[in-house]
Parts: sequence; C-alpha cells; structure tokens
Amino acid sequence: MTQVGTVYGEALYELALSEGLDETIRQELEVLEQVFRAEPDYGKLLRSANLSKAERCGILDEALRERVHPYLLNFLKILVERGYIGSFDQCCTAYTRRYNEDHGILPVTAVTAVPLSAEQADALTQKLSRITGKTISLRSRVNPDVLGGVRLDYDGKRLDDTVSHRLESIHSLLKKDVL
Repeated sequence: MTQVGTVYGEALYELALSEGLDETIRQELEVLEQVFRAEPDYGKLLRSANLSKAERCGILDEALRERVHPYLLNFLKILVERGYIGSFDQCCTAYTRRYNEDHGILPVTAVTAVPLSAEQADALTQKLSRITGKTISLRSRVNPDVLGGVRLDYDGKRLDDTVSHRLESIHSLLKKDVL
C-alpha cells in the first residue's frame, strides 16, 4: 500500500470517527469501491488529463451528490484535485483496516474447492470467533485447484489445510529423500 493511500484513508477514518460516521462512511466506501471495480472507465475518466480538475470534480458532484455523505464526496474531490484518485482503493483498504482494528473485526478469506454451505460458513465463523476473540468477517472464495479442504487467509497469515498443499508437502519430502 502506498503512503498516500494510508495517509488519506486514515485521515478520512479519523474524521468519520470523530463525527460518529465511521460505519456510514465504511458502507459507502465499500459500495463505491465495487462501483469503481465494475466500471473501470469511470476511474479513467476521473484521472483523465483531457478534463480539468474542476470538470472531474463536477462529474463526481453530479453523480454522487445526495447519494453519499458530503464528507465522502469532498474526500473524492480532494483526491481528484491532488491527482491521487488512482489511490482510492488503497485509501479504502487503509480506512477499512483502521475500522476493523477499532471494532475488533478480523477479515478472513476461506478458499475451498467448492462453495461453503451456509451452515459450514456459520460454523467456521463461530469457531474462528471463539479462537481469536474477534468478530469474524468471512469471505468465501472458490478455487477448484485446492482439490479439497480449506485455506484461511487472515491478518497476513495463511493456514493451509488443503489437499493440494498436502500433496505439495509430500512431493517436497519425496524429492528431498530421493535426491
């Protein structure tokens, strides 16, 4: 993550927290991040040198006024004016990280070969919550290459109990012993 993303994202969080808007802004950031991902041309438009900063800010104003909190709209305008709109996703990451830290939330990604059922996801969430003492925000991802089992990615750590990982471990052991 860039320093710009960290500084601006944390500054937005501090403002939102001081005004009691941290949850509202987090939800709106999440939606905007999804929109920017789904419509990459919109981000290109906001970074375009062919439009003046005032025109780009006008585009934001027209699209988002009355739809997002004014603090968030002004934040986006500041990013455009300073040429940092390309760091918006990093600002979102920094904001969310601070929000999660302050609220005891641990984001966890579970990677499985097939989708987790609702019961499996609930059981995994409850177990991880008991172990960590935090509220778990579970995101599931399907990757058929894992073959079976589950891989958990959280807080820069990886717990890998997948069939593919076990096979790789066995392969490494055999390779060392044979050579």
